[in-house]
Amino acid sequence: MSVSPENRSRIAALVRDVWPQSSLGSVELVQGLWNGYGAIVRVTLSGDAPPTAIIKLVAPGDASNHPRGWNTDTSRIRKLRSYQVEKHFYDHLANRCSPASPVAQRYSTQSDSDEVSLVLEDLDASYPVRHAVLGVAALTPCITWLAAFHATFIGLKDSGVWARGTYWHLKTRQDEWLAMPDGALKAAAAALDSSLFGCKHLTLLHGDAKVANFCFREAGASSTPAAPSVAAVDFQYTGLGCGMQDLTYLLGSGLDEQVLESRESDCLDIYFQALHTHLGARADAIEAEWRPLYPVAGADFHRFLLGWSPGHKKLTGYSDRLVTRALCSTDGIS
Repeated sequence: MSVSPENRSRIAALVRDVWPQSSLGSVELVQGLWNGYGAIVRVTLSGDAPPTAIIKLVAPGDASNHPRGWNTDTSRIRKLRSYQVEKHFYDHLANRCSPASPVAQRYSTQSDSDEVSLVLEDLDASYPVRHAVLGVAALTPCITWLAAFHATFIGLKDSGVWARGTYWHLKTRQDEWLAMPDGALKAAAAALDSSLFGCKHLTLLHGDAKVANFCFREAGASSTPAAPSVAAVDFQYTGLGCGMQDLTYLLGSGLDEQVLESRESDCLDIYFQALHTHLGARADAIEAEWRPLYPVAGADFHRFLLGWSPGHKKLTGYSDRLVTRALCSTDGIS
């Protein structure tokens, strides 16, 4: 989706709705949306508006360019629902996030059939840095962001988000499960899924908590509880689940295999120490339930990848060992 004259007119109308006394300047394409469903643009503004804003435009049309070939009705329905979920998050839940888990301010959202638009704060003003692979120290702010986010939404009841968070959970990935090779993981998939979503303590998951969806302050910038060093974006797959699902996905996206192997326990300690900071003694029972489910969450994501993209770079020796641990754990597959 390019910034065509038609799209620029749509953007200008969105801007006028929010800031009637402002004028639209430049429109920069930040990135296209997955599978050709739209685009994210940055606009410059004048008048009564902030200097810049981010606009996410969803206009799926006949989008069918999935890079791995999963062009099914199930895939399309899931993707369209994801944008409605993200709109709901910004409309009803984003303002509940604590200062320790910042997200973009919502200026406006609209929905018309399958078309959705989000007008949001441009986080680049405060969080201009993006990363790929990190070390544990650099990833720690993301880990503590997750802990704060999960702490805020423990016990949430909200039908506007996914009943099961994450984009890879078994119920919505039956095609990928069928494509898996037969074996112990395929046979245990339903039991692993039940362990994760059958938790007594469920929270709101980010659902796509990879490093690429975190925005970082510049190196050397001060970080305080009121202004932490990271903020998060992209809430299409936010929904209920076990916090370990976000954590294992984050760690796998940001740490290489050797670091994951040697520092797994440290990362879990960082997460649960932060959870205790926000929840106090309430976190004891949550940690007792969730910590043993870390390998189960890792095995569950490994299961998805085996069906979706069997040659994926995240299918590593470390993730293989998480599968072994999950399958050997009576608690993990009960």
